[in-house]
Amino acid sequence: MTDSVAREAGAPGAAKTTGVMVVGAEGRMGLEVRAALGGEPSLRFAGALERPGHAAIGQAIGEGAERVTLWDDPKRALEGCGLAIDFSVPTSTLANMRAAAEAGVTYVTGTTGFDDAGMTEIARFAEEIPVLHAPNFSVSVNVLGHLAREAARLLGGGYEAELFELHHGQKRDAPSGTALFLGEAVALGQGRAAGREKKLNDHLVLERAGETGARPRDAIGIQTLRGGDNPGEHTIYFIGQGERIELTHRSATRSHFAVGAVRAAAWMVGRAPGLYRIEEVFGLD
Repeated sequence: MTDSVAREAGAPGAAKTTGVMVVGAEGRMGLEVRAALGGEPSLRFAGALERPGHAAIGQAIGEGAERVTLWDDPKRALEGCGLAIDFSVPTSTLANMRAAAEAGVTYVTGTTGFDDAGMTEIARFAEEIPVLHAPNFSVSVNVLGHLAREAARLLGGGYEAELFELHHGQKRDAPSGTALFLGEAVALGQGRAAGREKKLNDHLVLERAGETGARPRDAIGIQTLRGGDNPGEHTIYFIGQGERIELTHRSATRSHFAVGAVRAAAWMVGRAPGLYRIEEVFGLD
């Protein structure tokens, strides 16, 4: 780590901090990430990126000693940073990650909605820099994924799995990345119960309309609702004969996503190039 990336903070002898570029620094999640950085002593807000045409481009943002210039060019925003945190859209994330790979900057992203080609590109960048890509950074959501996997394994084939998710009306992808993550957890647990590998894509049902016939035995259904300003709500149903189990997570704010992302970013400092999993960060493997 170079001196431009890690510096002495405060009095002589103070611990070094890693500069962080925040993508969408003036947006809803960007503001949450900047606030969460204030609670992590090993990191500092050092780079700010926004979309071209944003009214504050070229101006200093932030408070006190951490006022930084807002850029629409990732190369400029990455100067003096050792790490980036990104909650945006796939095209933007891939472009920013490319710039980070060229600069040797670690990348943490919660962007969802990537197609197979996008995921392949992320894996390629991870050969050059440390990358953590997670559909959700909430500690409790990731614990929910762990519980879903174990519930599916313990309940076995006598229970059918369905998932429901609700998000705000501005969300661009459906189903949510978190719903797909939870569906993968259920598939993994069911596969373990049956002593075989089970992949979500082979059993995923996203729509039911008209004459659908009987429910396929191994189906995993996900239903999506959109509206209002809901930050996110997910329920997993394990439905048996005469009984069911429901596992639910509801978000009231976005702050816990940002806190989890900053916790993950601190964990990523000093890692070797590679594609890391959020379960490693939270000890849920």
